[in-house]
Amino acid sequence: MTDSKLAKRGLGRGLSALMADMDLAEPAPTAAAPRDRTMIPIEQLTANPDQPRRSFAPEALQELADSLRARGVLQPLIVRPHPQDAGLYQIVAGERRWRAAQMAQLHEMPVIIRELSDTEVLEIAIIENIQRADLNAIEEAASFRQLMDRFGHTQERLAEALNKSRSHIANLLRLLNLPDPVQDMVKDGKISSGHARALVTAPNALHLARKVVEKGLSVRETEDLVRKQSAGESAPRPAAARRVEKDADTRALESDLSAHLKMGVAITHSGDGAGTIAISYRDLDQLDALCQLLGGNR
Repeated sequence: MTDSKLAKRGLGRGLSALMADMDLAEPAPTAAAPRDRTMIPIEQLTANPDQPRRSFAPEALQELADSLRARGVLQPLIVRPHPQDAGLYQIVAGERRWRAAQMAQLHEMPVIIRELSDTEVLEIAIIENIQRADLNAIEEAASFRQLMDRFGHTQERLAEALNKSRSHIANLLRLLNLPDPVQDMVKDGKISSGHARALVTAPNALHLARKVVEKGLSVRETEDLVRKQSAGESAPRPAAARRVEKDADTRALESDLSAHLKMGVAITHSGDGAGTIAISYRDLDQLDALCQLLGGNR
């Protein structure tokens, strides 16, 4: 991709360069390539006020603090010179380690200093958020959506840069079409991402999700429940009327359009190559926005 295209999309150096900043598994330093990390007094480091991650579990922080006290900080923070305060550095990635280091009463931390724009700082913060091991499916999907909506990244680009399959990203993005109460159930651990994926196609997802929680249904049982509900719990339909399973490309295209429009999108193909696109709007404001978009009035 050319620099002009990157500038047009507002991506600065692009996702690959930002991912390189996040890759801290550096080789041993040599005379030709010295390690570009340095030690900074901990009081010269400040948090990023736009950090997407707002909550830090006290128990996990204490566990990390104990580890840092025993072994030191093995992975450096990424920082940039503070945009307002000379002599200070703003944390771009590694705020959790910084908080734990304060609890461990460390006096300095290893850092890698980068010159980064506000946009790049936010982008790296979102990437770091995605790499968290304790991220639930909805939080991960929301981070993907942020990278796509705010920075113009495609599913293919995210899959390549984050070392994830496109189907993984597409399936998670579909979860954002679920009603908010169902998404909350995933966040709270009441249902798994597998349950949520099964409920995406259900017209009454919230009702079924509550039944899943109440009866402790497995993912397979949830899939069966959704299938029966979609069939109206009546006699099996004729073979010609049974729903044809959509291929991965069609599901991915539905997800792309849903992410772009922020509305539910369903694509149906007929045998002769023709088909229909159904767009679901939540309220009259969304309908008005869709009409303006289709009419070219952005």
